[in-house]
Amino acid sequence: MDEDGYVFITDRLKDIIIRNGYNVYPRVIEEALYSHNDVSEVIVIGVPDEAKGETPKAFVALKQNATVDAETLLEFARSKLNPIERPASIEIRKELPKTLIGKHSKKELVKEEAEKRKQLS
Repeated sequence: MDEDGYVFITDRLKDIIIRNGYNVYPRVIEEALYSHNDVSEVIVIGVPDEAKGETPKAFVALKQNATVDAETLLEFARSKLNPIERPASIEIRKELPKTLIGKHSKKELVKEEAEKRKQLS
């Protein structure tokens, strides 16, 4: 909400990550990571965190011949995002999952993360 009382929707309600009681918008994190020269695609999801509720996790596909690593991208994110928005981790993949019509599939990544947590339990 701005100083005049106008409300702006910045992301889908179901995509909002609640971290320590604060709303974190995956799109803001994605846009910050897209500004890195080596990044081709980004998907950010919320993953459960016992202490914080949820925490952002970014999945990144790099441009051809890029050699940047996850730690470098995390450092880059620190320079672009406030502490609440910063992803807790970044996973680099060759490609990101897509739906039949070619849109990024956050649902598939959420499902994968849930299966990983289930296996660790």
